Amino acid sequence: MTGALVAAAAVLGLGVGAAANRAAGSFPWDGTGQRSGPAVRRPLLELATALLFGATALRFGSVWELPAFLVVAGAGVLLAVVDLRHRLLPDRVVLPSLAAAAALLLLAAAVEGSWDQLLRSALGAVVLFAVYLAMALVSPGAMGMGDVKLAALLGLALGWLGWAAVLLGAFAGFVVQAVLALGLLAARRITLRGELPFGPAMLLGAAAVIGWAATLPT
Repeated sequence: MTGALVAAAAVLGLGVGAAANRAAGSFPWDGTGQRSGPAVRRPLLELATALLFGATALRFGSVWELPAFLVVAGAGVLLAVVDLRHRLLPDRVVLPSLAAAAALLLLAAAVEGSWDQLLRSALGAVVLFAVYLAMALVSPGAMGMGDVKLAALLGLALGWLGWAAVLLGAFAGFVVQAVLALGLLAARRITLRGELPFGPAMLLGAAAVIGWAATLPT
């Protein structure tokens, strides 16, 4: 059963990755995008998304909250590519993903009776949104409102897993960003005054914590 679930999730990931690749390649979606092809050379993004979806299914198994985490994973792939290319986390992806993930977690809570997890999930979204909003207001040049809204989406997912996951997920984003910056500096791909989008680091940090969250206290 687990093998079939992982395989099905991986196949779904191939389709989601292909759609994300096309969408990112045609961004911005206001009619001015240059529809010149995929954002990432095929099939790299498609295979990476399939691997991510398969790993997510393997991590959670056949549980009601799995679709919510797949939504977050799929949105994360698209957001990471767009942010790397355009330094932007579009509301047209973040906000519907937040609503869809919240609705799916509500369904999971109703079926499983996991109302405490749902409450913690909602509080996790609020807490990370508030923390990132404060940082954006203090240092608007270092963090944008797209990062703030993404923090709410990640807080929703991390909160379902526990407060330790929320804390570590928020912290991991800064660690990943620092490691990436040091690596790019060493490779002379950026200068000390260069700026990196923060969204991909947030997503990578949260993904790492979600993968290991089973070992953390709730």
